[in-house]
Amino acid sequence: MGFKPTILAGSFAVAASAGVYPAVILAEDVPAELDTVTVIGDSDAARKLPGSAAVVSNEQLTIEAATDIHQVLKTVPGIYIQEEDGFGLRPNIGIRAASPERSQNITLMEDGVLIAPAPYSNPAAYYFPTTSRLHSIEVLKGAPLLRYGPQTVGGVVNLVSTPIPETNQGSATFMMNDRGSADLHLNYGGKTGPWGYSIETAQRHYQGFKDIDRNDDNSGFQIEDYVAKLSWEGERNQFLFKIQRSMENSDETYAGLTDADFRRDENRRYGLTHIDEMDNQHTGINLSHVFDWTDNLTSTVTAYRNEFKRNWFKFDGKYDRSTDPKGKDIIEDANAGIAKAIGVLNGSIDDEELFYKNNNRTYDSYGIQANFNWFLGEHDINFGARQHFDETDRFQPVEVYNQVDGELVYDDTNAVGSSDNRLEEAQALSLWITDDFQVTDRLLLNLSLRMEDVETKARRYDGGAARSSVSSRVDNDYREYLVGISGTYDLTDSWQVLAGYHEGMIPLGAGAEDGTEPGKSDNYELGLRFQQGVFYSEAIAFYSDFSNLVEQCSVAAPCSNDAESGSFSVGGAEVKGLEFQAGSLFTAGDFMIPVDLTYTYTDAETTSGDEFSAGQELQNIPENIVSLRVGLEHNSGWNNYAVVKYIDETCVSIGCNESNSRLDRTDALTTVDLMSRYRLDLGPVVFVKVENLFDRQEIISRSPFGARPNIERTVWAGASIDF
Repeated sequence: MGFKPTILAGSFAVAASAGVYPAVILAEDVPAELDTVTVIGDSDAARKLPGSAAVVSNEQLTIEAATDIHQVLKTVPGIYIQEEDGFGLRPNIGIRAASPERSQNITLMEDGVLIAPAPYSNPAAYYFPTTSRLHSIEVLKGAPLLRYGPQTVGGVVNLVSTPIPETNQGSATFMMNDRGSADLHLNYGGKTGPWGYSIETAQRHYQGFKDIDRNDDNSGFQIEDYVAKLSWEGERNQFLFKIQRSMENSDETYAGLTDADFRRDENRRYGLTHIDEMDNQHTGINLSHVFDWTDNLTSTVTAYRNEFKRNWFKFDGKYDRSTDPKGKDIIEDANAGIAKAIGVLNGSIDDEELFYKNNNRTYDSYGIQANFNWFLGEHDINFGARQHFDETDRFQPVEVYNQVDGELVYDDTNAVGSSDNRLEEAQALSLWITDDFQVTDRLLLNLSLRMEDVETKARRYDGGAARSSVSSRVDNDYREYLVGISGTYDLTDSWQVLAGYHEGMIPLGAGAEDGTEPGKSDNYELGLRFQQGVFYSEAIAFYSDFSNLVEQCSVAAPCSNDAESGSFSVGGAEVKGLEFQAGSLFTAGDFMIPVDLTYTYTDAETTSGDEFSAGQELQNIPENIVSLRVGLEHNSGWNNYAVVKYIDETCVSIGCNESNSRLDRTDALTTVDLMSRYRLDLGPVVFVKVENLFDRQEIISRSPFGARPNIERTVWAGASIDF
């Protein structure tokens, strides 16, 4: 199979796992035809993958004019979403037993390369590629995910960038919404002889949907994202060079609302947050080489580097330091009816020493990975290694403001303490070998073995920026071997059974103490697939048994012991559930009506531990998630689509099933999106999109602190053209 430079080393093409609705990909639509694990050539082969998988196609992303990764992934079974800002700027994505906080418990990649800012030392994904420039999205669960890592409990999300076209061509999409926001995506490229190239940009300029008290400040954001690729293909050698650069400025805050204020006005923001702002820059460089040693043996080597710089300047959520040097939680006290907290939030009561931290960090992530793909009879063998390094450098001054007559007045900048002056590093050697063994015409087995050898260290410094002395140091190292086995068996031409087992690991951040063990789980899946004509359905039960469930602690997602740094062991836990999906295509006169339904049920609770008794519900994992997509396509080219999404109320802390407080839960949410597209005779496609048609806004998150809404009803109009 020839090299397609869309995907770099380690990328994978995985199967469609829903019906024939055009928004759901069929394997032949996948732009990557070179895969160092399995080459999937059609939808039938895709649906026989020995592990559950899904691909969100370019067609779905185009139809839905997708800009928010959360809304896209809500249509994939087995994925948990915790929205935060209503735009999807800082995604929270979980898969099966991996909870969604800052997407830190899943393996997140772009074109097969780890894309979280520091995947081992600080895996929280404060950077995320711009959704509007993605070509497709791949999701892999079950035992085959051991080919990837480091997170191997729930699953893998691989973000596929725009491929280099076969001929010189381009496309442009522009749209605006009813608040004056604008979104542009432009790309152009082609091939001449052995050379290929492409250039691309996504430009996003958004007006926020929240109103800030006593201020006309915008609550929106601006993003500029640029990508360039250059490829060369010879008889046995192929090279691909990719460089990406993006900048973001967003007027976002960590502070939400009290429940009482939320019920009065979901889109309010407190005046003391009006100076909050995130600035970041990301640069990524990849160089990939593919070599065909023989007709049956191919190697793929990728060197990569990602640099991410960010400063999220924001209110820390504390007040009244006159009685408590650490400050009191202002949202918590206001929810409890404490008058001073309510007055400070409203701007009617003055307060001194409000802290605004420059959450200023520089991330560096780089490495090299190599994979050999060897076809040996009935065996499709992959073996390889990755040497990876990453670090996080924090220097985070705190600025002090006073609130006087409802206005913020700068007072001073505190000396930087050791907790805000630290360097955290990790290095990891990963080895893997997998074998897809076609035992008989009906039986396919996948055997996987992965090794992770990880060393982490953290240093805290005194002496300000000069770092004249080390105040504390922490080192840790661990090595884990993870095994997996899965398979499919064709009962008939229409029925197929799927089963799998694998060991999963949650790596530890760089703040872990010496001797701390990573999170470990035993993961099982058992499923049944049916396909006949245009109808397809799949039901997969999954079960994860944690001997040690580990949480990564941060201000954005505090651990269950309220820690905001390091790691915390919850103890034993189990997560079990069911994924179901079905899809078909109906016809009515000149109309085609594609229908797809997905449903995920999850029961997640503790089983043992020092801090929690058995039977306490785990945080941020909803019990029920449903999506329904229906199309109405006319042969004139006028096509209409509706997407209905439901997510259950969710615990925000462990054990909310034993609490009667609404503050321990988010709200259930149902939204409906409508899209209508029409291709004009001259070629352009014009479209209208209505997000959240019925303007339902609920408390979709209470993290980092305070109640937060989903986006209000938003109407978009746009056009796209190929040239």
